[in-house]
Amino acid sequence: MSITEFDQQGLTKYTLIDVRTPEEFDAGHLENAININWYDEDFAEQVSDLPKGNTIYVYCQKGGRSAMAASVLDSLGYRTIDLTGGYGALTGTSD
Repeated sequence: MSITEFDQQGLTKYTLIDVRTPEEFDAGHLENAININWYDEDFAEQVSDLPKGNTIYVYCQKGGRSAMAASVLDSLGYRTIDLTGGYGALTGTSD
């Protein structure tokens, strides 16, 4: 799903994950997002605490990290939706 099509309105039982660095997250992020840095060595351990009954929406800056994170989440048994295009598609920045 494109990040530009994502709308939290009406969603239930979901978790929104921003896999960018804390510095990127602090510069701006989607409302209700939880920051879990893809580059953290214990990324898989951190996400394993997420509720299994929730759909996990994941995004990064351009789409690369979120694709890899979605793959890890899928392998852990989560229903995952990668928000393609990343945060940069919303803000007009891709750096």
